[in-house]
Order: sequence, then C-alpha cells, then structure tokens
Amino acid sequence: MLTSRRSPSRPGPGPRRLALLLFACLALLAPPALAATGELDLTTSFVGALALVVFVLAYALVMAEEKLHMRKSKPVLVAAGIIWALIGWVYVKAGIPADSEHAFRTTLLEFTELMLFLLVAMTYINAMDERRVFDALRAWMVRKGFSYRTLFWMTGVLAFVISPIADNLTTALLMCAVVTKVAEGDKRFINLACVNIVVAANAGGAFSPFGDITTLMVWQAGIIHFQEFFALLVPSLVNFIIPAVVMSAFIKNRTPASLEEDVYLKRGARRIIVLFLLTVATAVACHTLLHLPPVLGMMTGLGYLQFFGYYLRRTLPRSLERKRTRYTQRGDWKKLEQLGSVVPFDVFNRVARAEWDTLLFFYGVVMCVGGLGFMGYLGLLSDVLYTEWNATWANVALGVISAVVDNIPVMFAVLTMEPDMSHGHWLLITLTAGVGGSLLSIGSAAGVALMGQARGNYTFMGHLRWAPVIALGYAASVAAHLWINADSFQVFG
Repeated sequence: MLTSRRSPSRPGPGPRRLALLLFACLALLAPPALAATGELDLTTSFVGALALVVFVLAYALVMAEEKLHMRKSKPVLVAAGIIWALIGWVYVKAGIPADSEHAFRTTLLEFTELMLFLLVAMTYINAMDERRVFDALRAWMVRKGFSYRTLFWMTGVLAFVISPIADNLTTALLMCAVVTKVAEGDKRFINLACVNIVVAANAGGAFSPFGDITTLMVWQAGIIHFQEFFALLVPSLVNFIIPAVVMSAFIKNRTPASLEEDVYLKRGARRIIVLFLLTVATAVACHTLLHLPPVLGMMTGLGYLQFFGYYLRRTLPRSLERKRTRYTQRGDWKKLEQLGSVVPFDVFNRVARAEWDTLLFFYGVVMCVGGLGFMGYLGLLSDVLYTEWNATWANVALGVISAVVDNIPVMFAVLTMEPDMSHGHWLLITLTAGVGGSLLSIGSAAGVALMGQARGNYTFMGHLRWAPVIALGYAASVAAHLWINADSFQVFG
C-alpha cells in the first residue's frame, strides 16, 4: 500500500503559487523514493529561493546545450553541489546535521541503483553494436528495396517492437540510419519517417520496464509490477497507429534504388543477444520472485557477459585458424581479408563507451531535485497538482509538460511526491510521461538524438508541423487507457 507523502494543504500567497507553477514547468525532476521533506521548511527562506534560482539557471544551461556546445552534465553537477552545501549549512546551524546527511545518502543510494542498472543495459547494447547486430538488421532492410510507404511502416513497426527491449533511444537511432541510407537526399520523406520513428519508439517504450528510463523508474520503485506494464500495450499502440495512418497518406508510394551492402555478424553476436535476454530475465526474477532490487539481476548479467568475453578471447586464435582454412579452401578472399581486422572482444571497452555524460547528468538532476524536495518544494507542488487538481487531468497535463521539459524529469517528480492515487492513475502517468514527449522533437531523448543524426533533414519545425496529429494520438491513447483499464482506477497501489 502506498502512502502519501504530502503535507496538509497550505494555501500560499500569489507570488509563491506562481513560483511553484514555474517550478512545475521548468524543474519537474527528482528520483523515486527519495527522502521525505526535511524537518526544516526552507520554501520561504532565502536559502530555499537561492537553491531554486541555482537549479533553474543550471537547467537553462542544459536546455541551451545545442547553442553553447557545453555538455549538459556540467551545470547540474555544480548546481547539485551548491544546493546540498546550502542544505548542509542550514542544518549544521540548526544542530541537526545527521538529518541532511541521511537524506543525501538515501538520494545517492537510489541514484546508484539506477545508474548500475542503466550501465549494464548500455554495455549490452554497445556489445551488440560492436558485434554488428544492428548493422546487419539495417543492411537487410536496405537490400530489400522496399517502397517508401513500406519503409515508413516497417521502420515504425520495428521501432515499436524493438524499443521495449533495446530502449527507445537506441531503436530510434537504428531506424533513422535505415531511413537516411535508403532515402538519401529526400528531406521531406526523411523528416516524416523520423517523426514516425520517434512516436513509435516512445510508444513502444511506454509499456515495458526496459523501454525508457521513466518506465524503469516506476518498476524500480515497486509501484507497477513487470507484467502490469502490458496493460498499456493497446493504449501505446493507439498512440503510434493514429498519427502513422494520417502521415502515411502524405507519402508518395515510389521505390528508391536498391542498395547493396554486405554486413557479417561478428563471432558471438547471437550468443550476446541470448545473454542479454537472460540478463533481463534474471533482473525480473530478482524483483518478482526474490523481492530484491532488479539491479542485482542486471549486475549478475554483466558477469555473464564478462565470462563470455573471456571465452571469446581465449578461443579467438583457434577460431581464426579454422576460418582462415575454410575461407582459403572456398576461395572467399573478401572474408579472408576481413579476418585481419578482427580484434578480441573487450567487455570493459564496451563499458567505457557508455553514455557517461547522460549518467552524470542523471546524477546531477537527481541530487538537485532531491535537495529541493528535502527543502519542501515537492510537497507544495504535490498539493497543487494532486489536491487542487483531479489526478487524471494532472497526469495528462504532466504528459504535455514532458514535451518541453523531457519525460524523465516529469516521472521523477511524480515518484518523489508519491501522491495517493489509484493503480490506474499510476499507469496513466507512466503512459503520458512516456508518449507525451513525442509532441515535440525536444521532448524525448529519441527526438533530440535524431535531430543530431539526421541534421538538416529532421528538424524541430519539421516535427512541429505534425504536432496536431501526434496530439490526436496522445488524446486517443489516454481515452483508450481510461476505457480498457477502467477497473484499475478503483484499485489503489
């Protein structure tokens, strides 16, 4: 049974309420199950106001990353240090430093679990990329010479199907590579296909704990169990299908020139895929059967990969000799030449290639808003959203806000506030935070990444042109959830 952490409703003066709404729009960030509000209410103090200003300035620098060419982790790391230093100073003066220390350690523990989980997932994705799994899939689609309309639907459907396993960002990048390769020079089609890919990848990631960081947060917090995410399958499908049907009507059904591209899977590629699925199963078993954090299963899975990497290194000379003999007998000089570029598989090289800027950014925002929550800001925000508003409308509005702020921080804030709402409403915020980011190209990691990969072809304005159609799919997915999962709105978490 979930219990609300909200403090009793306290009406505040106009400027204070305005500040809270600004905080809701610009700074909906915090990790799940963080320490509750501290003993000292700092929301009306100079220290609290200063901390809020520091965070807003840091987040403004993050949003200006593309123009400043400064990694997004830098400002939030500094802001986190300043905010917790202010908290520590106030609590030391009050004679209760143990409270702030405990809150910081609790916040740090939550982040550590999530970071290790993500690190293992990133390592496996990088390992499959190095073994050319994604290149092989892309080459197969390119060789087939599908029509533009078929390519549009195939990349969309594959993005929806793959993202629950490989995460929405990786899946979107893979599908975008296919589209830009096949339709090179056709900016209009590439933009349309990329919009479809972003919507499909975000929708597919919404009904799986592994599809997006937001769903991972909800699962890690124990609010929605693994199998319960599949209640969002149909609403997520509706969110993808409706915009796709409309957009596909604007595609000229012509066939691009077929391209020849031979890609060979590296040794062990298929077995690494199996190990990744086994790792996912281990994480689910740890959480479901043993009631232990899923990160235990993921770290165990990293051990699987390390053992397999050891096996690949030890058996590499023998494997190369067998292949050299076989290719020489066949006269396959192309493959024989490729053997010269084979290098031993290195797990730690894959770990090093994880997106460390993202992980450090994640640390910064978690610690920043963990501190702001400890000061009392999230308690007030919870009152505004879930006491004065209806929970359904609050969750729908937060999904729209996620298109501007990004869906990850929106979900973090809700999990930290942990309002007392039904299971259906928890599923609703999981859905809206996951798919709401599709409304704008900057609303999700998938959209931001594709603007970089398909620079000049897929743009903010190109995506915005289709926002009304995407909004129609968003509204339909919410309606589908309210109808299909109506019984869950009577069940409290």
